[in-house]
Amino acid sequence: MVRYAATPANPAKASKSRGSYLRVHFKNTHEVAAAIKGLKLSKAYAYLNNVTEHKQAIPFRKFNGGVGRTSQVREFGTTQGRWPVKSVKFVNDLLKNAESNAEAKGLNVEELYISSIVVNQAPKHRRRTYRAHGRINPFMSSPCHIEIILTEKDEVVSRAADKKVVKLNARQLARNARLNRA
Repeated sequence: MVRYAATPANPAKASKSRGSYLRVHFKNTHEVAAAIKGLKLSKAYAYLNNVTEHKQAIPFRKFNGGVGRTSQVREFGTTQGRWPVKSVKFVNDLLKNAESNAEAKGLNVEELYISSIVVNQAPKHRRRTYRAHGRINPFMSSPCHIEIILTEKDEVVSRAADKKVVKLNARQLARNARLNRA
């Protein structure tokens, strides 16, 4: 078994999926993961589909140097955003894998939400590019590891209505006794 970055509170109600050494940009995938963390599975699918069709954008918050502005990210309270289609495809495939793992476990797919999604950097792939005057520069790719944990929502238990116990000190008890006699 491979160790995951996060452990679900109730492993019986969770399903996992991971991809290692995926050749997709780490920074873009990090922003996609941050955008869908905590969403219900059906909402995440719809959102990622809209990103692919350029109807909604992924807000870029951390790795946002040189990222253009778009009004589509106004709903998230920021100005910079992009539509990283390749990252969306990789995350979507991992979500489908986690969903099928949940079905195999017998979990209710409608109640699943993304409780944890972690993106880590993988070792860079090295290529070379040829420059002027006979020089050579590195031409690196930045792959990543992605792991997803889907968890079934627990039923919310309402708190029992307890009768509030009023605690009185000795002076208040004596005063109440005196008033009751009169």
